[in-house]
Amino acid sequence: MGQQQPTVHVAVYDTLADWEIGYLTAYLRDTAAQRPPRTGFAVRTVGATTDPVLTMGGLRITPDLTLDELTPERSAMLVLPGAATWDSGDDNAPFARAARSFLDAGVPVAAICGATAGLAAEGLLDDRDHTSAAAGYLAATGYQGGARYREAAAVTDRGLITAGPTEPIAFAREVFAQLDAYEPEVLDAWHRLFAHSDASAFEVLAAAAGR
Repeated sequence: MGQQQPTVHVAVYDTLADWEIGYLTAYLRDTAAQRPPRTGFAVRTVGATTDPVLTMGGLRITPDLTLDELTPERSAMLVLPGAATWDSGDDNAPFARAARSFLDAGVPVAAICGATAGLAAEGLLDDRDHTSAAAGYLAATGYQGGARYREAAAVTDRGLITAGPTEPIAFAREVFAQLDAYEPEVLDAWHRLFAHSDASAFEVLAAAAGR
């Protein structure tokens, strides 16, 4: 029997910010340079219901499963993209509560942009180093973690990854590192290529793909 792919679950909701997870989802599924004997990760979408959602870019996504069906024990990570809905009410609060259950179970969570505000409101950033779009953005939630805010592209602390909306590449890098998806030199080359257009990284990635 072949090795079963670990599954990363990506939350989806209306106005999801498409650009924030594009690198992450595409390269989680890419098998070419994954750390042996990894055969890539399965990516499944999770919605409040199975009704289609419409992203900020106008793409229609039908969730693979509902939040009620999601359990940390059957997941490698929960990814929470940004969306306008994080700032317009409590509709996404169940996803923040799911993040708490994942972290309590020792399963990592990655949140970017508006999702970090949802986690702040849930109290998950009070005792962890973190980042977001801006310190003031999170302060508006009334959370108690302002002293742990870091001016950084992306931050990982005790299984929780956070990033701001302009850092999809750094966000993906932290996710790949947390999941141990790539050998360190391959991950470094991937980041150099996409973050800095470093042509020398192609050689490393090509060698990894040809193993």
